[in-house]
Amino acid sequence: MVKELLAPAGDLEAGYAALYYGADAVYLGLQKFSARATAVNFNEENLNEFVGYAHSLSPRRKVFVAINTLVQNAEISDLIESLNICSRCHVDAIIIQDLGVAKIVRDFYPELEMHASTQMAVHNKNGALALQKFGFKRVVAARELSQKEIAELASIPDLEIEAFIHGALCYSYSGICLFSSMETGRSANRGKCLYPCRACFKGEDGDKHYFSMKDMALEQDVLKMPAYSLKIEGRKKSALYVAAVTDFYRRLLDGKGEDYNRAENIKQIFSRPWCKFHFNGRDKNVIDRDFVGHRGLSIGQISKISKNSFTFVTNHDIARHDGIQIDVQGEEKPFGFSLLKMKVNSKFDFEAHNGDLVEVFLPPHAPQLKVGDNVYLASSSLVKGAYPYTKPKPNEYLQRQAIDVVVEIFADKISANAGDYSAEVSGVFEPARDALKTEQAVVNAFSKTGDTVFSLKNILVKNPEKLFAPVSILNELRRKLYALIPQVKNKTVVLPELSVRKFQSAKWVIKTDDISCLQNINLNDVDEIVYLLDEKAKLEDVLSLPKAKVRLSLPTINRSEKFWSLLIQKFLDDGFKKWEVSNYWGISALPDKGIDLSFSREIYMLNSYAIAAAKEMGAGRVNLSVEDTYANLQSLVASSSLPVVLNIYEDVALFTSAVCIRSNPCEKCPKGEKWIDLSYNGKKYQALSRNCQTFMFDKEPFVFNDDYFSLKADFYQVCFVYKKYTPQQARDIFYKLKNGQSVVSSQHGNLDNQAKF
Repeated sequence: MVKELLAPAGDLEAGYAALYYGADAVYLGLQKFSARATAVNFNEENLNEFVGYAHSLSPRRKVFVAINTLVQNAEISDLIESLNICSRCHVDAIIIQDLGVAKIVRDFYPELEMHASTQMAVHNKNGALALQKFGFKRVVAARELSQKEIAELASIPDLEIEAFIHGALCYSYSGICLFSSMETGRSANRGKCLYPCRACFKGEDGDKHYFSMKDMALEQDVLKMPAYSLKIEGRKKSALYVAAVTDFYRRLLDGKGEDYNRAENIKQIFSRPWCKFHFNGRDKNVIDRDFVGHRGLSIGQISKISKNSFTFVTNHDIARHDGIQIDVQGEEKPFGFSLLKMKVNSKFDFEAHNGDLVEVFLPPHAPQLKVGDNVYLASSSLVKGAYPYTKPKPNEYLQRQAIDVVVEIFADKISANAGDYSAEVSGVFEPARDALKTEQAVVNAFSKTGDTVFSLKNILVKNPEKLFAPVSILNELRRKLYALIPQVKNKTVVLPELSVRKFQSAKWVIKTDDISCLQNINLNDVDEIVYLLDEKAKLEDVLSLPKAKVRLSLPTINRSEKFWSLLIQKFLDDGFKKWEVSNYWGISALPDKGIDLSFSREIYMLNSYAIAAAKEMGAGRVNLSVEDTYANLQSLVASSSLPVVLNIYEDVALFTSAVCIRSNPCEKCPKGEKWIDLSYNGKKYQALSRNCQTFMFDKEPFVFNDDYFSLKADFYQVCFVYKKYTPQQARDIFYKLKNGQSVVSSQHGNLDNQAKF
């Protein structure tokens, strides 16, 4: 199968570099709604020109725009403008996280193909099938998947699968991480992640970067990748980086073999240590616990230290003004400096080669180094000039709006019209000596479209009296006409009016994964019990509850579809008809009819169109996000087309990871549940290791502020999930909340914080 090499572009230069070095497609973001909000990104002008250039190449290259953040109700008009830009610029596809965005694109922009972002956390076949049914033509697989799991997705007919092959990794499954949002107010789901996971935490193994991932680099294994589209991460990286990585994988895909020099070039431009994540099976060696950030290419180890210099044998060429970095124990980032003076084989020199003994002179205030410290080449002047690329002249490939013009010359005026727009210039026009020259002058004048977005497609000149028209008059007429024609063609998008929801009386829901915590609660005071199933769930435990009040909840992550299919069927056979799903896989795993379906908060509902999409997918109610703002929640509750659930108490999983936090080798793992205390800057956290997954929690629970009754939600939900609660603790918390009383909380998320979020 012919593969697509998909490269990133955080700006126009990176886009041109990607195309020059062989990318079949480029993905990029606009000024709004990009999951890389801090990249330079594209405005309409340079997007228009870039798409025009990409489409002009042979073979034709594609351009995808990432509108892959969650959108609030008040932002829908801005979203429509972004989609109009994409439509006007003829982009090939939109990469989407938000169900509301997907619904608007599908219903009003059929010319824009929909790709499901990795932020939608698709990690199994059922998840991909659910999104295909909704209208997605491509699904970006979760980074955590193995070669076998990606092959399962790729077996779905008429659905393209895109998978990452190189670049930065997140500790959490993408799209279900709330760490930055809940701790700093800046949401990863809104493109504003501050990467708190890469911080140094105090834990059972000391001060370590427990969650700081290495970079993915499949290298030669890219040839085993079963996905159609092979994706390079890096919209925040330089054009040089994009060029080097694209060139490296282009050569591999074209059968030119692995080039170690080119791999070393990449490491010198930007690289954490490389790994293949879980592509070839579960691997624990994917964390860099001791250091964060760009490391560079390893070129040796310190063999001798003097007062203001160190000596090592280099295994790579280096030169004056190259960037050097050294691992310094106890420091979370390597010590870096520009190489200004060195001795090579005991003589001062400007260059050193593989095998040379090099003495490097340190800058003032260098940290204490020691023999054995690793030395890295972090930047190379030679590499900086190794990836030249060409690009078009400004406006050379600007996509223009074709227009037809009719010009009529009369004795007392000249008129011009283009469709519904017309202009005229009065004057006295005498017979021409050469009418054909007049006609050509008209064509020449109206062909000059200048800085407008127009191109003259056809022109008809009517001059029955064979009159002469001065060029100055023709230019004036052209300017008047072109000024009247709108230079943009916006699609007419008539969104359905938001309904005004009728509130009756609120009901109370308890969600738990431990039925024993309910012993002291009068279940007559509870309208519904949502029981979160796990691998140890037993039918007999659930049967101890009043069946009419039970809703069974499926977990967010399912990497064992056969197991869950059998378990679901067992509960269906016993008559359980109320279900909750927290990922798209659950929609396909459950019957289309005969069940009462609810969406949990992990399927994000931040705008009313997402709720309308949920309704279309079979949901009878939705759970609103714990990371949303109060103002937006107020808007959603007032206009929702479905009943809404408001979480008012929960130990929120800040992230869910397929990477185990335990330091022991897998073969020596005692398994079972393990809680690990962590802290950072005085803030306390707890990590749960269970079933080869890691969940991160704040030490204290999330509690909605005291205004929750004012929102008039249909259901108020209290969660006792993951952490253990005694029956008395659960009773005290539930009845305090039911009576509107305060309970201890660590934070309110973004309820009072609109600006950052």
